[in-house]
Amino acid sequence: MIDLTVLLNRESGEALYSQLYQYIKQEILGGKLAAETRLPSIRSLAAHLHISRNTVDLAYQQLLAEGYVQSRPRSGLYVIDLELESLPLSHQMNKKGLKNKAQASSAIRYDFRYGDVDAAHFPFAAWRKLANLSLHQDQLDLCSYGDPLGEPGLREEIAKYLHGSRGVNCTPEQMMIGAGVQYLLGVLSRLLSGANNGSEMAMEEPGYDGVRTIFAHHGFHIHPIPLETDGLNIQKLYESKSRIVYMTPSHQFPYGMVMPLPKRMQLLKWAADQIGIIIEDDYDSEFRYVGKPIPSLQSLDTHDRTVYLGTFSKCLLPSLRIAYMVLPQKLIELHAEQDYRLYDQTVSRFHQKTLELFMKNGHWEAHIRRMRNVYREKQFTLISMLQQLMGAQVTIIGQDAGLHILLRVHNGMDEQQLIATAEEESVRVYPVSLFWAQRADAEKSMVQIGFGGLSKEDITEGVRALYRAWFEKRRDE
Repeated sequence: MIDLTVLLNRESGEALYSQLYQYIKQEILGGKLAAETRLPSIRSLAAHLHISRNTVDLAYQQLLAEGYVQSRPRSGLYVIDLELESLPLSHQMNKKGLKNKAQASSAIRYDFRYGDVDAAHFPFAAWRKLANLSLHQDQLDLCSYGDPLGEPGLREEIAKYLHGSRGVNCTPEQMMIGAGVQYLLGVLSRLLSGANNGSEMAMEEPGYDGVRTIFAHHGFHIHPIPLETDGLNIQKLYESKSRIVYMTPSHQFPYGMVMPLPKRMQLLKWAADQIGIIIEDDYDSEFRYVGKPIPSLQSLDTHDRTVYLGTFSKCLLPSLRIAYMVLPQKLIELHAEQDYRLYDQTVSRFHQKTLELFMKNGHWEAHIRRMRNVYREKQFTLISMLQQLMGAQVTIIGQDAGLHILLRVHNGMDEQQLIATAEEESVRVYPVSLFWAQRADAEKSMVQIGFGGLSKEDITEGVRALYRAWFEKRRDE
């Protein structure tokens, strides 16, 4: 049931019941009152509009008489599906059948969405205990706004962790906490606009479409730079004349290659030559399954030209909305000059304090080790099933790290056909073409498959369903 708010004009000369009837009728015809919407009771609507029950009753009787609503015993008045009622009976039955079929096809059982995580392994008990400590009366100072850059204690813990795990060299004063990487990139866009680096920005092609959109909305002209087998084409980067580049060197998104050390040094030379800025997004560096980790670009940068970005969304929960950004000294100074400290912090102080305690008490590193094993087993299950069932009929891309792979399917279907036929088997896979700035250059027979949020059993059954959709059914046709 809904509330209806209508301005009735007692001076118009038109009866109030007629005004109410006309209003509800137009709301139904205009689609604002959808089919199956329950109208308020006579008593409640009369009280809400400060009119008599007789007025509401007369309006409802008129709607009933004209077929806009129907009465259901002991339940109330409901808006009728006018489109359905206008059809012959046989067509009504067909339409209902089509609706049921559409609803059935939308019942996805195996959703290979990238970005979903294994919430079942989240340490709820430890987090709840530390959250309760954060809410203790001794922590009353957490009830105020706090430091715009983020809680000093949390920034200190993150700085220590990044130095040990990724070699990042920073002080807590260089770090900013924010509600997700996209928010922090918005702040960074405004800083870069005032840093005299120009409005030209280079990005990997393909690359993260969300980032491309953020920078474009802030007035940057994006230059897509093609990839080589080991990452960004440095020569094309020079030719672009950009002095800012956004990239994902430790696990290129979406292809998954890892930029080797020699090319990292070339990229840092580019930054020094151009007096440029590198934006290094290390979005899922914790999950590497093959080979030794390569130090971050920021840790190799002797000229302080690198912005380093990371998030807790992949390792903890996306809903916590906690990410961090390490700024070079020049941008930290610009941040202070432009009065960005007047902006309030966007992450709950209680969540920040809980995460600080979580890291300080050793839970964070233990959780990372546990989740690395969990995701390694899931990834092994996915790769093994694909190889077992599909073999040479598919090419697996980006399997050394992260929580997704790309799958090139050799069955003659394009991207949309692969997605549509998978949904017929109650499986959802995702397009890759969105990641190209130049959509015409996108690969035609490739999909993205994320595995973080599915159990090993669901991954197994999901791959079997994909095999039926893409190969078995085609043989039967």
